[in-house]
Amino acid sequence: MTQIQQVHWELDMDYLGHPYYVSGNAIMHALGQRLPHDRHQHLHASHGMFVPGQFGTFPSEHSQHGFQPYLGTGLPDVERYADLFVHRHPAHTWLLDSRPRDALNTHDIRLHSGQPGFAHETIMGRPDDARKQQQTTKWYINAYLHANHDNILPIGEDVLDGLQFGGKRNYGYGTTHLKATQLIDLDTLDYSRLRDGQSYCLELVTPYVLESDYPNAADQRIPSWWHEDRTDLREREEQVLEQLEVYALQAVDHGQVVEYTGNRPIQTAKNGILRIGSHSKYGFGELRVTPVETSNSQNQEREATG
Repeated sequence: MTQIQQVHWELDMDYLGHPYYVSGNAIMHALGQRLPHDRHQHLHASHGMFVPGQFGTFPSEHSQHGFQPYLGTGLPDVERYADLFVHRHPAHTWLLDSRPRDALNTHDIRLHSGQPGFAHETIMGRPDDARKQQQTTKWYINAYLHANHDNILPIGEDVLDGLQFGGKRNYGYGTTHLKATQLIDLDTLDYSRLRDGQSYCLELVTPYVLESDYPNAADQRIPSWWHEDRTDLREREEQVLEQLEVYALQAVDHGQVVEYTGNRPIQTAKNGILRIGSHSKYGFGELRVTPVETSNSQNQEREATG
């Protein structure tokens, strides 16, 4: 049995930190303030993705279908592999077309003493004839934990509730409250969509670390089952904070899609959930495997029936 614990936090105050996500490193540090060392040392944390609390519709590959009010505010049931990624993509493809998609794919930035921070809510005006003159969207953080030792999960709701992330925490920034959490056994999920595929691609959900200044961290090569060479990939610099020391990381940037040339897509998918490479414990190296032909055939079916 391979378990992960999904966690959904609601932001109560603006977050001053990484511009794309709450790093797994930050989540681990926050949990370290509440857990005993012998338990905390076995934990691994994903990056926390920002999710708007809006209406949405489940993606076609999801185990559920149709419209759900405030899909972004909680954790849908997870039965298939694809269910894990509903809230793990910054484009929020599940948003209804009637929602202000462009605005909600660009997180509001507010300055605090000259330092930019993510707004914990987005307030947008509405037409003069609307019943309400403003629409407020709350923001959430979606992440998951796993452990390399038995009897570590689940982490209790009392530990997860009220965590703070980012800078200026002494002034109340980055405050959250726990909205939902659930345990998932990766071994019992439905991987049939991958099993039926013929060729696949990989989406880098979070950056894959190649080189690190962290002591004793081994440098990594591009995996042999990626078709692309390093020269063809976009890179970025990341950081890990440990004991007030900042260590630079050179990483393949997230959001890129590469061809998968391996022959074990289901095992690769499971490994990608738990992340690969250096600093995977802190959220780096998360991958999603997608069957290419299945996606194309589903698009053709939707066009034929639409």
